[in-house]
Formats: sequence, C-alpha cells, structure tokens
Amino acid sequence: MAHISAESGAATQKTLKTAIKCTGVGLHGGQDVTMVLRPGEINTGIVFVRTDVPQGRRSVTARWDKVTDTRLCTVISNAQGVTVGTIEHLMAALRGCGVDNAVVELNGPEVPIMDGSSAPFVFLIECAGLVSQPALRRSIRVLRPVEVTAEDRWARLTPSASTTFSFEIDFASRAIAHQEGLIRLANGNFKTEIARARTFGFAQEVEALRRHGLARGGSLENAIVVNGDRVMNAEGLRYEDEFVRHKILDSIGDLYLAGAPILGHFHGYKAGHALNNQLLRALFADDTAWCYDTSFGAETAAEPWARPAVAAVAALPTANAA
Repeated sequence: MAHISAESGAATQKTLKTAIKCTGVGLHGGQDVTMVLRPGEINTGIVFVRTDVPQGRRSVTARWDKVTDTRLCTVISNAQGVTVGTIEHLMAALRGCGVDNAVVELNGPEVPIMDGSSAPFVFLIECAGLVSQPALRRSIRVLRPVEVTAEDRWARLTPSASTTFSFEIDFASRAIAHQEGLIRLANGNFKTEIARARTFGFAQEVEALRRHGLARGGSLENAIVVNGDRVMNAEGLRYEDEFVRHKILDSIGDLYLAGAPILGHFHGYKAGHALNNQLLRALFADDTAWCYDTSFGAETAAEPWARPAVAAVAALPTANAA
C-alpha cells in the first residue's frame, strides 16, 4: 500500500528545483499548448502566466476568487479578462506533490490535457525535483463545518486532524453506477492512488459539447468515454473505481485554489467544479470557520485507499451556505 506521509511539526514551503517543459493538446480548445513549470518565490503560491498575451496582462493567480467558469473544467481570470482553463489536474498534482510556489507559463488559454489524469504532471514535477524554501508552509485549518448544496448534490468541509477527501458518485450507466472513495492525502499516496485516474465523459454528449466550443481536443487518448453501459477505451480502466478517484482528483485540484493546503475533511456527493468553488467561497466568507496554521507538517502513517464511512460523515452538524 502507499505511504501517506504525517503531522510532525511545522513544514517549510517548497518549489521546483528547475524549470521543465511539455507540450500537449488543450481538451476544450483542441490546440497544441506548450507549458513550462518554473520555480516560484516564497509566499507567491501558484501563478499562471500567459506568454501569448502582452506584458502587464499575463499573470493569473490560482485562487478561488479568480474562478470565472466551471463548465466541465475550472477557469480562472485576471482583472484584464485573460483566462486560463482546465487547471484542476495540474493543481491536484502540485498539491499532491507538495509544491507551494510555482510559475506555470502557457502559450495558450488552457493547460494541456495530456492523458486526462494528473500522472504526467506528477512525472514532470518529479523530474524537476523539489527544493525547500526559507519560510513556513501555512495551512488552512477548518474550524467548523461548512456546506454548499444544489438540488441533490452537495459538498462539505469539516474539521479533521489530517487532510482527507471522500466522494460519492451515482450514475445510471452500469459502467459507473454507485462508487465511493476515501483518501488521507499526502505526497506518496496521491501518486499511487489518485494521480492516474482519468477524466471521463459520455459519447452521447460529445457533439453537444463541441457545438458549445468544448471538448474539441477530447479523444480516447485523454479521457474515458462511456457509451451506454460500456467503456469504449480498448485498454479499459486503470482502477476498478477510476471514476470516483478522478472526482477526488478534481476536488483536490479545485480546493488547492484556497491558496494553501486545507487541513480538514472534504466530502462531495455528486459534486463538481462549481460546488467545489462555492464551498471555498462559503468557507472564506465565514471568518469563524477557518484559520491559518503553520503547525501542520508532513505525514508518516500509511493508509490505503478505502470506502468512506459515509453515514458518519453525513451525520455531522453543518452550516449551510449558498
């Protein structure tokens, strides 16, 4: 089983040792995009830079209040209207690998989709290497429950001594059906338990998406495609429950837009990018629900991927927010 690293005192911030580059197609635009990951200065977080637009308009900070679109992916924008989309898989890899500060240069409007998972980004980060920086890592500790809902879907943050993510999905297709998953997050087990889970979609929705300018770069090479009750990808699934693992991957990436690691438990029920962002907005709208904490370090205990105790999570008291 994977090693999950453990609370052991304060941790320092980390960035990349060196720059590293890749090129891939954009999932929604369908155009090739070159991305360069570069070291970032302390306390700057993750900053995207569009090298294809004029100086002075290029930088877009990866932060919850910069999110301007959540249709099928997470899009952030700056005050000049410059956007960067499909950031969630890269953000998840940066969070899972413990990168606090980095500059992400792109010559187009979205992060390349690669194989539809975070694994290629984890590989890039490992190739570049990490270096400690002379500043403490600041986590966001959840102090009381916060929840957002939309019809029969919801997302919730509750206090926890560690960082955990759980999720439930329920689809009519028997290829997916009902799946649940739970992970206590740390560098080692993100790579082995979550990173390879790919994004997914339904064959009958592809044409409608493309008419709306979405999924133009999507293919069986970068997504799981479900047709009725069948997975169309010849190689099948990477995990038996790859679908729910990918939903957790998305949530890890979306919640890293908090600007720091969240120390608490996230649980999503049929949630997506929109509810993930609404959850962060609800959290930061309530000063009594969170605080900064520099005492949370790395983890050393080992825990496997597991089915969550959903009933116990659902029974916790909640504070509702739209």
